[in-house]
Amino acid sequence: MHFDSPSRQIYSNTPVSYESRKILLSPKKATRTVGASPFKVLDAPDLKDDFYLNLVDWSSQNVLGVGLGSCVYLWHALNGKVTQLCDLGENDSVASLSWISMGTHLAVGTDSGAVQIWDVATSCRVRSMTGHQQRVGVLAWSGHTLTSGSRDRNIYHRDVRAQSMWTHKLEAHTGEVCGLKWNVSGTQLASGGNDNRLMVWEKGATKPLYKFRDHTAAVKAIDWNPHSSGVLASGGGTVDRHIRFWNTNTGQAIGAYDTGSQVCNLVWSKTTNELVSTHGYSQNQVFVWKYPSMEQIAVLKGHTYRVLYLSLSPDGQTIVTGAGDETLRFWNVFQKSKIERRDDDDLDGIAGVTTIR
Repeated sequence: MHFDSPSRQIYSNTPVSYESRKILLSPKKATRTVGASPFKVLDAPDLKDDFYLNLVDWSSQNVLGVGLGSCVYLWHALNGKVTQLCDLGENDSVASLSWISMGTHLAVGTDSGAVQIWDVATSCRVRSMTGHQQRVGVLAWSGHTLTSGSRDRNIYHRDVRAQSMWTHKLEAHTGEVCGLKWNVSGTQLASGGNDNRLMVWEKGATKPLYKFRDHTAAVKAIDWNPHSSGVLASGGGTVDRHIRFWNTNTGQAIGAYDTGSQVCNLVWSKTTNELVSTHGYSQNQVFVWKYPSMEQIAVLKGHTYRVLYLSLSPDGQTIVTGAGDETLRFWNVFQKSKIERRDDDDLDGIAGVTTIR
């Protein structure tokens, strides 16, 4: 015998179907919360308030490199210890830092235009390379290729295994090069400059594949989406204020969002389709966004100067931000991956030092 169901639509007092009512009445998924305060703050005396420099980078070995004046310091996240890697002397200063992917060597760009490579295990300089005529404000690795950008408007690719100082010279920017980032596969390089241009280069090419002219201020903030091939994010300076998105497989702009203030840095989450941006004039804040909706997940406040420096921890959960207020602030921002779980005490429980230097 067949029994009729009271949930059938013909017995309902509402035009909304039973299935739709189940969805509407089901418990709403809780919105993810991000701590509004940093869990650690380090003093960083002489951390420069200069938009065009890149003075903070976090290695795959969980060591944070920081450029302060003429010196490079290393903060070891697992024990809180600080060591000095090098001192360039009174006639030079650090303009940029970038770790090789293995975390064994740190590249240092200088105000004088040299690019140095340091072995952190021995604290020895193993290479010093020339080519640039002015400060080297940005560096980026792809395998054994180190790419450098300078105020002299040039970009050099350097194979650090070769004897030559550089293998390719890229001449297209008409202002200081302040942003460089290789995609995950090492097939494309994005560059940004004070000429308000974002360019994309194929590996080995000396002419840009694309020149994007939509930004109306300097382009320092650049990062590739690790979850979507060919998706590139870029941020513009004080006049521009926009985060823009590009498909480098087609050369098309795919979105833009006005953040309301100077965009200094961008970094994508390793585990979720989320993005962090840091800002200068006039808000000096850090935002966490959900992509592609650009829903604002969190606003992180605390810095009193523009937030010029940003780096992501090797486990992908923590960001460190640096500003002209001479502080480094550590924030738990991104969720754990389902595969890789970290010990929650790796960073949070550190007593260690309270100052770099």
